[in-house]
Amino acid sequence: MDYTSILPLMRAELTLTAILVLVFLYDLIAGRRGHHYFSAVTCGLLVVQVLVNLVPGPEGELFGGMFHTTPMGGVVKSILAIGALLVCLQADQWLQREDTRHKQGEFYILTLSTLLGMYFMISAGHFLMFFIGLELASVPMACLVAFDKYKHYSAEAGAKYILCALFSSGLMLFGVSFLYGTTGTLYFDDMPARLTGSPLEILSMVFFFSGLGFKISLVPFHLWTADAYQGAPTTVTSYLSVVSKAAAAFVLFTTLVKVFAPMVEQWQTLLWIVTVLSITVANLFAIRQRDLKRFMAFSSISQAGYIMLAVIGGSSLGMTSLVFYVLVYMVANLAVFGVLSTVEQHSGGRVSLEDYNGFYHTNPKLAVMMMLALFSLAGIPPFAGFFSKFFVFTAAFESGFYLLVFIALLNTVISLYYYLLIVKAMFITPSDAPIATFRTDSYTRLSLALCMAGVLLLGVVSAVYDGIHLFAFGL
Repeated sequence: MDYTSILPLMRAELTLTAILVLVFLYDLIAGRRGHHYFSAVTCGLLVVQVLVNLVPGPEGELFGGMFHTTPMGGVVKSILAIGALLVCLQADQWLQREDTRHKQGEFYILTLSTLLGMYFMISAGHFLMFFIGLELASVPMACLVAFDKYKHYSAEAGAKYILCALFSSGLMLFGVSFLYGTTGTLYFDDMPARLTGSPLEILSMVFFFSGLGFKISLVPFHLWTADAYQGAPTTVTSYLSVVSKAAAAFVLFTTLVKVFAPMVEQWQTLLWIVTVLSITVANLFAIRQRDLKRFMAFSSISQAGYIMLAVIGGSSLGMTSLVFYVLVYMVANLAVFGVLSTVEQHSGGRVSLEDYNGFYHTNPKLAVMMMLALFSLAGIPPFAGFFSKFFVFTAAFESGFYLLVFIALLNTVISLYYYLLIVKAMFITPSDAPIATFRTDSYTRLSLALCMAGVLLLGVVSAVYDGIHLFAFGL
Protein backbone atom coordinates (compact mmCIF):
# COMPACT_ATOMS: atom_id res chain seq x y z
CA MET A 1 0.00 0.00 0.00
CA ASP A 2 1.24 3.49 -0.86
CA TYR A 3 1.04 5.38 2.43
CA THR A 4 1.25 8.73 0.65
CA SER A 5 -2.30 8.11 -0.60
CA ILE A 6 -3.75 7.93 2.92
CA LEU A 7 -3.95 11.71 3.37
CA PRO A 8 -6.01 12.52 0.25
CA LEU A 9 -8.23 9.44 0.53
CA MET A 10 -8.85 9.71 4.29
CA ARG A 11 -8.91 13.50 4.34
CA ALA A 12 -12.30 13.74 6.07
CA GLU A 13 -11.45 11.15 8.74
CA LEU A 14 -8.00 12.58 9.47
CA THR A 15 -9.20 16.17 9.76
CA LEU A 16 -12.06 15.13 12.03
CA THR A 17 -9.64 13.15 14.20
CA ALA A 18 -7.43 16.23 14.43
CA ILE A 19 -10.46 18.30 15.45
CA LEU A 20 -11.30 15.73 18.13
CA VAL A 21 -7.78 16.02 19.56
CA LEU A 22 -7.90 19.83 19.48
CA VAL A 23 -11.27 19.93 21.24
CA PHE A 24 -9.99 17.49 23.86
CA LEU A 25 -6.89 19.60 24.49
CA TYR A 26 -8.93 22.80 24.62
CA ASP A 27 -11.17 21.22 27.24
CA LEU A 28 -8.09 20.38 29.31
CA ILE A 29 -6.23 23.69 29.16
CA ALA A 30 -9.00 26.27 28.82
CA GLY A 31 -10.00 27.90 32.08
CA ARG A 32 -13.41 29.16 33.04
CA ARG A 33 -13.08 32.12 30.69
CA GLY A 34 -11.91 29.85 27.88
CA HIS A 35 -14.93 27.59 28.27
CA HIS A 36 -17.13 30.58 27.53
CA TYR A 37 -15.84 30.38 23.95
CA PHE A 38 -16.05 26.60 23.69
CA SER A 39 -18.98 26.67 21.25
CA ALA A 40 -17.28 29.23 19.02
CA VAL A 41 -14.08 27.17 18.87
CA THR A 42 -15.87 23.89 18.14
CA CYS A 43 -18.19 25.39 15.54
CA GLY A 44 -15.24 27.13 13.87
CA LEU A 45 -13.39 23.83 13.61
CA LEU A 46 -16.49 22.17 12.18
CA VAL A 47 -16.72 24.89 9.54
CA VAL A 48 -13.17 23.97 8.54
CA GLN A 49 -14.25 20.31 8.39
CA VAL A 50 -17.17 21.16 6.12
CA LEU A 51 -14.95 23.19 3.79
CA VAL A 52 -12.39 20.37 3.62
CA ASN A 53 -15.11 17.87 2.72
CA LEU A 54 -16.57 20.09 0.01
CA VAL A 55 -13.32 20.09 -1.97
CA PRO A 56 -13.49 17.17 -4.45
CA GLY A 57 -10.98 14.45 -3.73
CA PRO A 58 -9.70 11.35 -5.53
CA GLU A 59 -11.58 8.07 -5.63
CA GLY A 60 -9.75 4.99 -4.38
CA GLU A 61 -9.32 2.36 -1.68
CA LEU A 62 -7.00 1.66 1.24
CA PHE A 63 -6.04 -1.23 3.51
CA GLY A 64 -6.55 -3.91 0.90
CA GLY A 65 -10.04 -2.71 -0.01
CA MET A 66 -11.38 -2.31 3.53
CA PHE A 67 -11.75 1.45 3.06
CA HIS A 68 -13.33 3.01 -0.04
CA THR A 69 -13.59 6.67 -1.01
CA THR A 70 -16.27 7.71 -3.50
CA PRO A 71 -17.59 11.09 -4.67
CA MET A 72 -21.07 10.43 -3.28
CA GLY A 73 -19.57 9.33 0.02
CA GLY A 74 -17.78 12.68 0.19
CA VAL A 75 -21.08 14.51 -0.41
CA VAL A 76 -22.78 12.57 2.40
CA LYS A 77 -19.91 13.27 4.79
CA SER A 78 -20.24 16.98 4.01
CA ILE A 79 -23.98 16.85 4.75
CA LEU A 80 -23.35 15.06 8.05
CA ALA A 81 -20.74 17.64 9.03
CA ILE A 82 -23.19 20.46 8.26
CA GLY A 83 -25.80 18.72 10.40
CA ALA A 84 -23.34 18.36 13.29
CA LEU A 85 -22.44 22.05 12.94
CA LEU A 86 -26.09 23.11 13.14
CA VAL A 87 -26.65 20.90 16.18
CA CYS A 88 -23.59 22.35 17.95
CA LEU A 89 -24.88 25.87 17.25
CA GLN A 90 -28.22 25.00 18.81
CA ALA A 91 -26.58 23.29 21.79
CA ASP A 92 -24.78 26.40 23.08
CA GLN A 93 -27.66 27.77 25.14
CA TRP A 94 -28.39 24.40 26.70
CA LEU A 95 -24.70 23.87 27.52
CA GLN A 96 -24.54 27.24 29.31
CA ARG A 97 -26.90 26.02 32.04
CA GLU A 98 -25.46 25.46 35.51
CA ASP A 99 -25.93 21.68 35.36
CA THR A 100 -24.30 21.26 31.93
CA ARG A 101 -21.71 24.05 31.76
CA HIS A 102 -18.92 21.85 33.12
CA LYS A 103 -19.74 19.09 30.58
CA GLN A 104 -19.30 21.03 27.34
CA GLY A 105 -16.16 19.16 26.41
CA GLU A 106 -17.84 15.80 26.96
CA PHE A 107 -20.74 16.75 24.72
CA TYR A 108 -18.59 17.94 21.83
CA ILE A 109 -16.16 15.00 22.03
CA LEU A 110 -18.98 12.46 22.10
CA THR A 111 -20.74 14.18 19.19
CA LEU A 112 -17.60 14.29 17.07
CA SER A 113 -16.83 10.67 17.93
CA THR A 114 -20.20 9.55 16.60
CA LEU A 115 -19.56 11.58 13.45
CA LEU A 116 -16.20 9.86 12.96
CA GLY A 117 -17.87 6.46 13.32
CA MET A 118 -20.40 7.40 10.64
CA TYR A 119 -17.55 8.40 8.33
CA PHE A 120 -16.03 4.94 8.67
CA MET A 121 -19.42 3.33 8.06
CA ILE A 122 -19.85 5.30 4.83
CA SER A 123 -16.37 4.42 3.52
CA ALA A 124 -16.37 0.79 4.63
CA GLY A 125 -15.57 -1.85 2.02
CA HIS A 126 -15.40 -4.68 4.53
CA PHE A 127 -17.89 -5.80 7.17
CA LEU A 128 -15.29 -5.55 9.94
CA MET A 129 -14.58 -1.91 9.07
CA PHE A 130 -18.32 -1.30 8.87
CA PHE A 131 -18.91 -2.79 12.32
CA ILE A 132 -16.11 -0.75 13.88
CA GLY A 133 -17.69 2.41 12.46
CA LEU A 134 -21.15 1.34 13.63
CA GLU A 135 -20.02 0.81 17.21
CA LEU A 136 -17.97 4.03 17.22
CA ALA A 137 -21.18 5.83 16.23
CA SER A 138 -23.52 3.92 18.58
CA VAL A 139 -21.72 3.80 21.93
CA PRO A 140 -21.06 7.57 22.26
CA MET A 141 -24.64 8.15 21.07
CA ALA A 142 -25.93 6.20 24.05
CA CYS A 143 -23.88 8.47 26.32
CA LEU A 144 -25.41 11.52 24.62
CA VAL A 145 -28.95 10.21 25.08
CA ALA A 146 -28.26 9.77 28.81
CA PHE A 147 -26.37 13.07 29.04
CA ASP A 148 -28.77 14.53 31.62
CA LYS A 149 -28.03 11.52 33.79
CA TYR A 150 -29.60 12.98 36.94
CA LYS A 151 -32.94 13.31 35.18
CA HIS A 152 -35.01 10.16 35.28
CA TYR A 153 -36.23 10.24 31.70
CA SER A 154 -32.76 10.80 30.23
CA ALA A 155 -31.21 7.90 32.15
CA GLU A 156 -34.11 5.65 31.16
CA ALA A 157 -33.81 6.70 27.52
CA GLY A 158 -30.08 5.98 27.54
CA ALA A 159 -30.64 2.52 29.03
CA LYS A 160 -33.31 1.68 26.43
CA TYR A 161 -31.15 2.96 23.60
CA ILE A 162 -28.02 1.03 24.54
CA LEU A 163 -29.93 -2.21 25.18
CA CYS A 164 -31.69 -2.02 21.83
CA ALA A 165 -28.42 -1.03 20.13
CA LEU A 166 -26.63 -4.02 21.64
CA PHE A 167 -29.39 -6.40 20.58
CA SER A 168 -29.47 -5.01 17.03
CA SER A 169 -25.66 -5.16 16.75
CA GLY A 170 -25.68 -8.76 17.94
CA LEU A 171 -28.38 -9.63 15.43
CA MET A 172 -26.40 -7.95 12.66
CA LEU A 173 -23.21 -9.79 13.59
CA PHE A 174 -25.14 -13.04 13.59
CA GLY A 175 -26.22 -12.32 10.01
CA VAL A 176 -22.71 -11.32 8.96
CA SER A 177 -21.36 -14.58 10.39
CA PHE A 178 -23.80 -16.48 8.16
CA LEU A 179 -22.56 -14.49 5.17
CA TYR A 180 -18.96 -15.28 6.02
CA GLY A 181 -19.80 -18.96 6.48
CA THR A 182 -21.43 -19.24 3.05
CA THR A 183 -19.08 -16.98 1.04
CA GLY A 184 -15.75 -17.20 2.87
CA THR A 185 -15.14 -13.43 2.70
CA LEU A 186 -16.17 -10.17 4.36
CA TYR A 187 -15.17 -7.87 1.49
CA PHE A 188 -18.06 -6.06 -0.16
CA ASP A 189 -16.55 -6.39 -3.65
CA ASP A 190 -15.92 -10.14 -3.39
CA MET A 191 -19.20 -11.20 -1.81
CA PRO A 192 -21.75 -10.71 -4.68
CA ALA A 193 -20.07 -13.28 -6.94
CA ARG A 194 -20.29 -15.90 -4.18
CA LEU A 195 -23.90 -15.34 -3.11
CA THR A 196 -26.37 -17.97 -4.33
CA GLY A 197 -29.56 -16.74 -2.68
CA SER A 198 -29.83 -19.76 -0.39
CA PRO A 199 -32.27 -19.66 2.57
CA LEU A 200 -29.36 -19.15 4.96
CA GLU A 201 -28.15 -16.14 2.98
CA ILE A 202 -31.66 -14.70 2.88
CA LEU A 203 -31.84 -15.08 6.65
CA SER A 204 -28.46 -13.36 7.01
CA MET A 205 -29.69 -10.49 4.85
CA VAL A 206 -32.78 -10.11 7.07
CA PHE A 207 -30.61 -10.05 10.19
CA PHE A 208 -28.30 -7.47 8.67
CA PHE A 209 -31.25 -5.34 7.58
CA SER A 210 -32.72 -5.56 11.08
CA GLY A 211 -29.57 -4.07 12.57
CA LEU A 212 -29.62 -1.07 10.24
CA GLY A 213 -33.40 -0.83 10.55
CA PHE A 214 -32.86 -0.05 14.22
CA LYS A 215 -30.51 2.83 13.36
CA ILE A 216 -32.98 4.24 10.81
CA SER A 217 -36.01 3.64 13.10
CA LEU A 218 -37.96 1.59 10.59
CA VAL A 219 -41.05 -0.34 11.68
CA PRO A 220 -40.93 -2.86 13.37
CA PHE A 221 -37.50 -1.83 14.75
CA HIS A 222 -38.80 1.53 16.00
CA LEU A 223 -40.04 0.77 19.49
CA TRP A 224 -37.14 2.51 21.22
CA THR A 225 -37.52 5.74 19.25
CA ALA A 226 -40.31 7.62 21.04
CA ASP A 227 -38.94 6.96 24.55
CA ALA A 228 -35.37 7.83 23.54
CA TYR A 229 -36.43 11.02 21.77
CA GLN A 230 -38.57 12.14 24.71
CA GLY A 231 -36.00 11.39 27.39
CA ALA A 232 -32.85 12.63 25.66
CA PRO A 233 -31.89 16.32 25.75
CA THR A 234 -33.64 18.06 22.87
CA THR A 235 -30.37 18.92 21.14
CA VAL A 236 -29.32 15.27 21.26
CA THR A 237 -32.73 14.25 19.96
CA SER A 238 -32.28 16.50 16.92
CA TYR A 239 -28.85 14.98 16.23
CA LEU A 240 -30.20 11.46 16.64
CA SER A 241 -33.16 12.12 14.35
CA VAL A 242 -31.15 13.55 11.46
CA VAL A 243 -27.41 12.84 11.33
CA SER A 244 -27.49 9.27 12.62
CA LYS A 245 -30.45 8.37 10.41
CA ALA A 246 -28.85 9.91 7.30
CA ALA A 247 -25.64 7.92 7.66
CA ALA A 248 -27.46 4.62 8.25
CA ALA A 249 -29.79 5.17 5.26
CA PHE A 250 -26.88 5.82 2.90
CA VAL A 251 -24.99 2.77 4.17
CA LEU A 252 -28.08 0.60 3.77
CA PHE A 253 -28.44 1.72 0.15
CA THR A 254 -24.80 1.07 -0.77
CA THR A 255 -24.70 -2.29 1.03
CA LEU A 256 -27.87 -3.61 -0.59
CA VAL A 257 -26.71 -2.53 -4.04
CA LYS A 258 -23.10 -3.68 -3.62
CA VAL A 259 -23.27 -6.80 -1.49
CA PHE A 260 -26.77 -8.16 -1.99
CA ALA A 261 -27.13 -7.39 -5.71
CA PRO A 262 -27.80 -11.08 -6.60
CA MET A 263 -30.68 -11.08 -4.07
CA VAL A 264 -32.40 -7.95 -5.34
CA GLU A 265 -35.87 -9.48 -5.48
CA GLN A 266 -35.68 -10.61 -1.87
CA TRP A 267 -34.52 -7.30 -0.41
CA GLN A 268 -36.92 -5.28 -2.55
CA THR A 269 -39.81 -7.35 -1.18
CA LEU A 270 -38.54 -6.81 2.36
CA LEU A 271 -38.15 -3.08 1.77
CA TRP A 272 -41.63 -2.83 0.23
CA ILE A 273 -43.24 -4.25 3.36
CA VAL A 274 -41.13 -2.24 5.79
CA THR A 275 -41.67 1.01 3.88
CA VAL A 276 -45.45 0.69 3.92
CA LEU A 277 -45.46 -0.22 7.61
CA SER A 278 -43.10 2.62 8.56
CA ILE A 279 -45.03 5.34 6.76
CA THR A 280 -48.51 4.15 7.77
CA VAL A 281 -47.92 3.10 11.39
CA ALA A 282 -45.86 6.19 12.20
CA ASN A 283 -48.43 8.55 10.69
CA LEU A 284 -51.27 6.97 12.63
CA PHE A 285 -49.38 7.08 15.92
CA ALA A 286 -48.20 10.66 15.36
CA ILE A 287 -51.82 11.87 15.38
CA ARG A 288 -52.21 10.64 18.96
CA GLN A 289 -49.16 12.40 20.38
CA ARG A 290 -49.34 15.45 22.64
CA ASP A 291 -45.67 15.61 23.62
CA LEU A 292 -43.93 17.30 20.69
CA LYS A 293 -40.71 15.33 21.09
CA ARG A 294 -42.64 12.06 20.85
CA PHE A 295 -44.57 13.61 17.97
CA MET A 296 -41.31 14.31 16.13
CA ALA A 297 -40.16 10.77 16.90
CA PHE A 298 -43.03 9.29 14.91
CA SER A 299 -42.56 11.96 12.27
CA SER A 300 -38.94 10.80 11.85
CA ILE A 301 -40.09 7.18 11.53
CA SER A 302 -42.46 8.23 8.76
CA GLN A 303 -39.72 10.24 7.05
CA ALA A 304 -37.46 7.17 7.22
CA GLY A 305 -40.12 5.28 5.29
CA TYR A 306 -40.08 7.94 2.57
CA ILE A 307 -36.28 7.66 2.42
CA MET A 308 -36.70 3.94 1.70
CA LEU A 309 -38.58 4.87 -1.49
CA ALA A 310 -35.24 6.07 -2.84
CA VAL A 311 -33.46 2.92 -1.68
CA ILE A 312 -35.84 0.32 -3.08
CA GLY A 313 -35.02 0.93 -6.75
CA GLY A 314 -31.26 0.69 -6.25
CA SER A 315 -30.62 3.13 -9.13
CA SER A 316 -28.40 6.19 -9.54
CA LEU A 317 -31.55 8.33 -9.51
CA GLY A 318 -32.50 6.71 -6.21
CA MET A 319 -29.09 7.42 -4.74
CA THR A 320 -29.22 11.10 -5.72
CA SER A 321 -32.82 11.39 -4.48
CA LEU A 322 -31.83 9.82 -1.15
CA VAL A 323 -28.97 12.25 -0.58
CA PHE A 324 -31.08 15.26 -1.59
CA TYR A 325 -33.96 14.08 0.62
CA VAL A 326 -31.60 13.70 3.58
CA LEU A 327 -30.25 17.23 3.04
CA VAL A 328 -33.73 18.77 2.90
CA TYR A 329 -35.00 16.68 5.81
CA MET A 330 -31.98 17.74 7.85
CA VAL A 331 -32.56 21.50 7.56
CA ALA A 332 -36.33 21.23 8.11
CA ASN A 333 -36.10 18.86 11.08
CA LEU A 334 -33.30 20.82 12.74
CA ALA A 335 -35.36 24.00 12.33
CA VAL A 336 -38.24 22.38 14.23
CA PHE A 337 -35.96 21.03 16.95
CA GLY A 338 -34.15 24.37 17.15
CA VAL A 339 -37.44 26.07 18.00
CA LEU A 340 -38.41 23.30 20.44
CA SER A 341 -35.04 23.51 22.18
CA THR A 342 -35.00 27.28 22.61
CA VAL A 343 -38.63 27.31 23.81
CA GLU A 344 -37.81 24.54 26.28
CA GLN A 345 -34.86 26.53 27.66
CA HIS A 346 -36.87 29.75 28.08
CA SER A 347 -40.16 28.31 29.33
CA GLY A 348 -39.07 25.81 31.95
CA GLY A 349 -39.42 22.70 29.81
CA ARG A 350 -42.77 23.18 28.09
CA VAL A 351 -42.91 20.71 25.19
CA SER A 352 -46.55 19.64 24.91
CA LEU A 353 -48.80 20.59 22.01
CA GLU A 354 -51.09 22.59 24.28
CA ASP A 355 -48.14 24.69 25.45
CA TYR A 356 -47.85 26.10 21.94
CA ASN A 357 -51.38 27.49 21.89
CA GLY A 358 -51.13 31.16 20.98
CA PHE A 359 -47.39 30.92 20.37
CA TYR A 360 -47.60 33.21 17.32
CA HIS A 361 -48.93 36.12 19.37
CA THR A 362 -45.93 36.10 21.73
CA ASN A 363 -43.12 34.86 19.45
CA PRO A 364 -44.22 35.45 15.84
CA LYS A 365 -40.82 34.94 14.18
CA LEU A 366 -40.22 31.55 15.78
CA ALA A 367 -43.80 30.50 15.01
CA VAL A 368 -43.38 31.38 11.33
CA MET A 369 -40.06 29.51 11.15
CA MET A 370 -41.59 26.44 12.71
CA MET A 371 -44.57 26.61 10.37
CA LEU A 372 -42.35 26.77 7.29
CA ALA A 373 -40.26 23.84 8.52
CA LEU A 374 -43.39 21.78 9.19
CA PHE A 375 -44.73 22.62 5.73
CA SER A 376 -41.46 21.38 4.26
CA LEU A 377 -41.68 18.12 6.25
CA ALA A 378 -45.24 17.69 5.02
CA GLY A 379 -44.18 18.22 1.39
CA ILE A 380 -46.16 21.37 0.66
CA PRO A 381 -44.96 23.37 -2.38
CA PRO A 382 -42.97 25.51 -2.94
CA PHE A 383 -40.85 24.48 0.03
CA ALA A 384 -37.88 22.13 -0.33
CA GLY A 385 -39.69 19.14 1.17
CA PHE A 386 -42.09 19.05 -1.79
CA PHE A 387 -39.23 18.62 -4.25
CA SER A 388 -37.40 16.04 -2.13
CA LYS A 389 -40.57 13.93 -1.89
CA PHE A 390 -41.15 14.35 -5.62
CA PHE A 391 -37.69 12.99 -6.40
CA VAL A 392 -38.00 9.92 -4.13
CA PHE A 393 -41.47 9.21 -5.54
CA THR A 394 -40.03 9.51 -9.05
CA ALA A 395 -37.17 7.12 -8.23
CA ALA A 396 -39.57 4.48 -6.88
CA PHE A 397 -42.05 5.00 -9.74
CA GLU A 398 -39.38 4.59 -12.42
CA SER A 399 -38.35 1.33 -10.77
CA GLY A 400 -41.88 0.00 -11.19
CA PHE A 401 -43.23 0.32 -7.63
CA TYR A 402 -46.49 2.01 -8.59
CA LEU A 403 -48.63 0.70 -5.72
CA LEU A 404 -45.98 1.63 -3.18
CA VAL A 405 -45.85 5.19 -4.50
CA PHE A 406 -49.66 5.40 -4.38
CA ILE A 407 -49.73 4.27 -0.73
CA ALA A 408 -47.00 6.80 0.12
CA LEU A 409 -48.99 9.57 -1.58
CA LEU A 410 -52.08 8.70 0.46
CA ASN A 411 -50.00 8.87 3.62
CA THR A 412 -48.83 12.39 2.81
CA VAL A 413 -52.44 13.49 3.41
CA ILE A 414 -52.33 12.01 6.92
CA SER A 415 -48.96 13.63 7.60
CA LEU A 416 -50.26 16.99 6.43
CA TYR A 417 -53.10 16.71 8.94
CA TYR A 418 -50.92 16.13 12.00
CA TYR A 419 -48.34 18.74 11.00
CA LEU A 420 -51.19 21.24 10.67
CA LEU A 421 -52.27 20.44 14.23
CA ILE A 422 -49.15 22.25 15.45
CA VAL A 423 -49.71 25.15 13.07
CA LYS A 424 -53.31 25.41 14.30
CA ALA A 425 -52.15 25.50 17.91
CA MET A 426 -49.60 28.25 17.25
CA PHE A 427 -51.74 30.51 15.07
CA ILE A 428 -55.41 29.84 15.84
CA THR A 429 -55.98 28.17 19.23
CA PRO A 430 -56.09 30.77 22.02
CA SER A 431 -54.35 30.34 25.37
CA ASP A 432 -54.77 31.96 28.76
CA ALA A 433 -51.09 31.35 29.59
CA PRO A 434 -49.07 31.34 26.34
CA ILE A 435 -45.32 30.96 26.26
CA ALA A 436 -43.85 34.32 27.20
CA THR A 437 -42.00 36.49 24.71
CA PHE A 438 -38.25 35.91 24.75
CA ARG A 439 -35.18 36.57 22.66
CA THR A 440 -33.07 33.71 21.35
CA ASP A 441 -29.28 33.62 21.60
CA SER A 442 -27.10 34.47 18.62
CA TYR A 443 -25.98 30.86 17.97
CA THR A 444 -29.57 29.62 17.75
CA ARG A 445 -30.56 32.52 15.51
CA LEU A 446 -27.70 31.68 13.15
CA SER A 447 -28.63 27.99 13.00
CA LEU A 448 -32.32 28.78 12.39
CA ALA A 449 -31.39 31.26 9.67
CA LEU A 450 -29.30 28.61 7.91
CA CYS A 451 -32.12 26.07 8.23
CA MET A 452 -34.68 28.53 6.84
CA ALA A 453 -32.39 29.30 3.92
CA GLY A 454 -32.28 25.58 3.16
CA VAL A 455 -36.05 25.15 3.49
CA LEU A 456 -36.76 28.07 1.16
CA LEU A 457 -33.95 27.70 -1.38
CA LEU A 458 -33.02 24.02 -1.74
CA GLY A 459 -36.20 23.24 -3.63
CA VAL A 460 -36.31 26.16 -6.06
CA VAL A 461 -32.56 26.15 -6.72
CA SER A 462 -32.48 23.02 -8.86
CA ALA A 463 -28.70 23.28 -9.22
CA VAL A 464 -28.36 21.61 -5.80
CA TYR A 465 -30.01 18.37 -6.93
CA ASP A 466 -28.31 18.46 -10.32
CA GLY A 467 -24.98 19.23 -8.71
CA ILE A 468 -25.21 16.21 -6.40
CA HIS A 469 -26.00 13.94 -9.35
CA LEU A 470 -23.28 15.35 -11.62
CA PHE A 471 -20.66 15.36 -8.87
CA ALA A 472 -21.32 11.74 -7.92
CA PHE A 473 -21.99 10.15 -11.29
CA GLY A 474 -20.71 12.61 -13.89
CA LEU A 475 -23.87 12.12 -15.94
